[in-house]
Amino acid sequence: MEMQKTDVYLTADRTLMSNYHHNVFLGFGTCAPPNFIPEWLFSYLFFPHIKTKQGHPTAAPYGLRKTEAQLLKEGFNVKTVSPNYVKKHLKDIKVLGIYTMDPFGLGPASTTLASIFHKEPYLAKHFQTLLKNPQIHKSRQNGLKVIVGGPGAWQFKYREKQVKELEIDCILEGEAENVIGKIFKDAIENREIPKHREVKAEEIPCLEEIPDIQNPSINGLIEIGRGCCRGCQFCNVTLRPLRWYPIDKIKKELEINIQSKKVKGTCIHAEDVMLYGSKNTIPNEEKLLELHRLVMKHTNGLSWSHCSLAAIASAPKAFHEISEIILQKQAWWGVEIGIETGSPEIAKKIMPAKAHPFNVDKWKEVVIEGMGLAHDNKLVPACTLIVGLPDEKEEDLTKTMDLIDDLKNMRSLIVPLFFVPLGNLKSEDWFTKAKLNERHKQLLIQCAEHDFHWVDELLDMSIQGKWYSYIMKKFYKGFTAIAKHKVKQIK
Repeated sequence: MEMQKTDVYLTADRTLMSNYHHNVFLGFGTCAPPNFIPEWLFSYLFFPHIKTKQGHPTAAPYGLRKTEAQLLKEGFNVKTVSPNYVKKHLKDIKVLGIYTMDPFGLGPASTTLASIFHKEPYLAKHFQTLLKNPQIHKSRQNGLKVIVGGPGAWQFKYREKQVKELEIDCILEGEAENVIGKIFKDAIENREIPKHREVKAEEIPCLEEIPDIQNPSINGLIEIGRGCCRGCQFCNVTLRPLRWYPIDKIKKELEINIQSKKVKGTCIHAEDVMLYGSKNTIPNEEKLLELHRLVMKHTNGLSWSHCSLAAIASAPKAFHEISEIILQKQAWWGVEIGIETGSPEIAKKIMPAKAHPFNVDKWKEVVIEGMGLAHDNKLVPACTLIVGLPDEKEEDLTKTMDLIDDLKNMRSLIVPLFFVPLGNLKSEDWFTKAKLNERHKQLLIQCAEHDFHWVDELLDMSIQGKWYSYIMKKFYKGFTAIAKHKVKQIK
């Protein structure tokens, strides 16, 4: 029982309330639809339940922790709870805040898999299951307000009918630190709140207005900055200003996670980790080394959320020094990297600054150089390609396929994603399975074959030394063998 009355519960669906066996790459499994593996086994392999204590998760999604921190800062009585726990105590609260990444499976990875397999992905299924709980419906009749936010909030504009069906009172979209307090206060006091509140440019918080998390985040994830300077037209993040956290702010959040015995390792998050502390697209070697020495001093494991190949290629010496710092305590580390296309012509149209400080005409060479450095320094990238970009021609696909062939000896996963209209391209058409031509299909199969070539080694690296490694390896490799068979059938 809570000693103090709680006005607000914060939660997320079970695909987000997981540590993914301490491997963020496994989190991509939530984008898959129900398939040939029984759901109970698939869930355990890719998004197992996170441990809880009296209903409170030992760690929670970082974005949810930021919301929690802002509400605590403004004096709210707020608790972050497991989705299983919240159903039993709805009568005791006034507002239920729900964090979401991909509520309807409209994100690039989910859209691609759903289109191919004709099924709704797990993350969409579990988000909607949470909101359709009869107890939430009953509590809403007694005055409970439901507020939803997070990186997936943009999707509700495409699903207005479901907003009514799911009985959502307010959708918050954007960096909401400066607006969230008033909305939650109005909801608690039963005043009118907006159906969809999009944060305006002038409301985006400056560094001093961004609170530090107060409780551990999943897999020790901490932000080192927000925004991006590369301006890719297909991305929402580039619409926000670039802000780098000072090292003291990073240290405070690092310590919150270190103090928890349940969090293992650290994931440092930025749109381009290699540009930490820089004012342009040239890496700041001094700031980067200071950051990595700090993190590796306090943790035994590190991963990056995202980085660019151009930044790696432009600072090979600094990148090698960073790898030496990291590899003192671990055998490898992972990151997500956007390749998007192998065509310089397409790159020039939609992401000209992606290659900076190099000329975009040399995009293929930049990718090969960056990937080669990553391979040599034991950085394992999960790379994305965008299939069906606006104005994409047959020769552009051929250039992308030639690039993938050049990367065959570089340790990586390459994931093709259907184009989703975001950022400055939000008025363009979605790319769907119906638009796949033979060249597209060849590209998808080529990527699958590249991944199957590396997957066994990556699995060995990922679970090496863990007590369950032998058993889990059998399960994952069995899944991979079946997936290979399915691809051969398509081929």
